[in-house]
Amino acid sequence: MKVSLPVPSNACCPQAFYTYGTYKEDGTPNFGLFCWFGFCWDGELSVMACIGGEKLTKDRIRATGRFSANLVTEELLPLASYFGAKSGYDSDKMQVDAAISKGRVLDVPVLEQSPWIFELEVKQTIPLDDSEVYICKIRNTLVEERFAEKARENKGPMPVDELKPVVGWGGGTFFKVGERILPDA
Repeated sequence: MKVSLPVPSNACCPQAFYTYGTYKEDGTPNFGLFCWFGFCWDGELSVMACIGGEKLTKDRIRATGRFSANLVTEELLPLASYFGAKSGYDSDKMQVDAAISKGRVLDVPVLEQSPWIFELEVKQTIPLDDSEVYICKIRNTLVEERFAEKARENKGPMPVDELKPVVGWGGGTFFKVGERILPDA
């Protein structure tokens, strides 16, 4: 038997986590942790990203129209969690030990430790009551070399067990992803 929940909840909304990278006005990199991220088709593969509340990351996306989305892995989770917990408005937030470089196509900061990074340019912003949805063009995808050939040639699924993405399942609970299953046919 199923029952109705009285209020919508993200208790069962599995989502991959990404750190979004922007530059502050002074050129300092800034990263935040986000999970409302998905894909859509707009004449080409595109990204939908949503940010709720007021955050420096959102301020900078509004100002520049671009950001990076860095896949969070098991190894990156402690740093990404810090990025999500510490406000971008705090001047000491980015005093962390992390290898950061510039995107190859867009002027966005990227986390070298992330195995899969999108350089995104906002095409359209959809304002909501307490958030904004960004429809983005993927201007570049940076991947670790060992995944590049398979991705370029679109040869089957990526080795998720090697990428080790982190998935959130509501309420600050994280899971690793990695075992491939096949449906009974």
